[in-house]
Amino acid sequence: MPEHRVASLSELVPGQPIGMDVDGARLVLARVGETVYACGDTCTHRGGHLSEGRLTGPRLSCPLHGWKYDMRTGQCVLPTRGGRVPVYSVRIDGDSVFVEIP
Repeated sequence: MPEHRVASLSELVPGQPIGMDVDGARLVLARVGETVYACGDTCTHRGGHLSEGRLTGPRLSCPLHGWKYDMRTGQCVLPTRGGRVPVYSVRIDGDSVFVEIP
């Protein structure tokens, strides 16, 4: 799978998600402690940008109606039948953050 350099680790402020387009995919990147997660940026409910939502640990809330997604799995955890967003593999090499986009 193609791997893309998407950010510097030093650019990622813990707890502040950022949205981006990478190779045609809209994704949100977030640093939680020393871990970086990447998942789809579009809420399955009404299409809100998750990157504009609130991050609590690895859970990201949609700014439109508060649906919550676990960035580790992509699963919507509130409501429990809310579907899922894609999850992307993240690799850190020094200060560079890479994401695999299928």
